[in-house]
Amino acid sequence: MRFRGIALVAVLAIVTVGCAHADAAPSAPEHRAAGSEPDGGERDPFVAVGRSAPPAGLPAETRRRLDRALAAYLAGRPGRFAVAVHDRTENVRYTFRQQDPFMLASVAKVDILLALLLRAQSEARSLTEQERRHAALMIKNSDNASAQRLFTAIGGPEGLSDVLRELGITHTVPGYSWGETLSRPSDQVKVLERLTDPAGPLTARHQRYALGLMSSVTPEQAWGVSAAAGQGQVALKNGWLPVRAHDGLWTINSVGRLALPGHELFVSVLSERSPDMGAGIETVERAARLAVRAFTGAGPSSARTLTAGRAFAG
Repeated sequence: MRFRGIALVAVLAIVTVGCAHADAAPSAPEHRAAGSEPDGGERDPFVAVGRSAPPAGLPAETRRRLDRALAAYLAGRPGRFAVAVHDRTENVRYTFRQQDPFMLASVAKVDILLALLLRAQSEARSLTEQERRHAALMIKNSDNASAQRLFTAIGGPEGLSDVLRELGITHTVPGYSWGETLSRPSDQVKVLERLTDPAGPLTARHQRYALGLMSSVTPEQAWGVSAAAGQGQVALKNGWLPVRAHDGLWTINSVGRLALPGHELFVSVLSERSPDMGAGIETVERAARLAVRAFTGAGPSSARTLTAGRAFAG
């Protein structure tokens, strides 16, 4: 299927979501919004245009240093994590230990948003008022009921799988409960790229809309890859879930686009089996800082310490 000018087939399915609604979260400073206005505005100055060469890897010595730094940090942490980064400005990619998939939890909501926008485009229409309301609640507040409605509207796991395969996102397996979708960090970086690529499937208007939502998440949910942004601009989505199959240990994920001086970075850190939410956030943030520093040569001006709130899922 093609997304411009050809209808995207949506198969309606009723699915069950296993994640509870988030009613509290650790606090974090509000990040700077980027592209928050969905209709209008100038082209994003951080987006690199016209790159056609295949992306390269980090220089060998830089990659080895980053591999060692992440491996050393992982050795001292509970659970496991994996990382993917793409610097669109320099056309450079990096991945760390992503062979085995991770449960996405609420990071899957970004995939749902991408499929929703493509469906509206294929039908040559704008989002309905109800779709916009649910999309805003889903991304800004991590509202699970809104995510479930939109997941059903795009065709459930089959509909989401069809969209992702068409876009070349081939290592993501949607779950019948969207929060149980399995994926790799590099696939979630690709989702972010498809949301923002000037030559990609989304119109410029929909790109601004998606970035606006992800730049306006509630401050209590602004942790994660934002810890690596310093004073840059951040658009992100996080996921957090105590997993029954892991004896209640926590899955903590964060994906986002960081617009830093000289760099447009797409960062995905997925983790599992942390003993509590706070430990998982600490792991994800430190991994993000290590990775971003390797790409930019500098870290953020200060680190943040977060304390977990009550058990909940997002």
